[in-house]
Amino acid sequence: MDEPALEQPQSEAPPAEPAPAQAHDTDGREFLALLIGVAGWAVPGLGHALQKMWGRALAVFLAVGALVILGAGMRGNLFTSRGEDAFATLGYFADLGSGAFYALARLLETAGPDVSHSTGDYGTRFLATAGVLNLLSALHAYEAARGRKA
Repeated sequence: MDEPALEQPQSEAPPAEPAPAQAHDTDGREFLALLIGVAGWAVPGLGHALQKMWGRALAVFLAVGALVILGAGMRGNLFTSRGEDAFATLGYFADLGSGAFYALARLLETAGPDVSHSTGDYGTRFLATAGVLNLLSALHAYEAARGRKA
């Protein structure tokens, strides 16, 4: 004998839309997350410090700071916005990623770059690495502020 199939009750109500207050809270949280991300870019580690992630904040600040000081001390090339080719433009954006430490590196670069020696070439890479590391850190602070598991 055939047994009758069990029918699932179907709801005819459409899915509920978020209440206006919830939508406003979400917009506020997104804006705050964006501010935290920008703060994390401007001052390395600040985005994490604002979220009371003290260990990460200190690690990012010290790592980016050390890379910038080493790179500038080795007379690495700090790219400017007047790049001649695509590599120089990418180098500028990588260097600019270090936020306020970009200005510090400009101040430390009194004698100009010396990439004719290997130390200057390594210094250029340290400066770019500092910027990219800070950009990744700022992205992490932004995602953590949005509530995403990072």
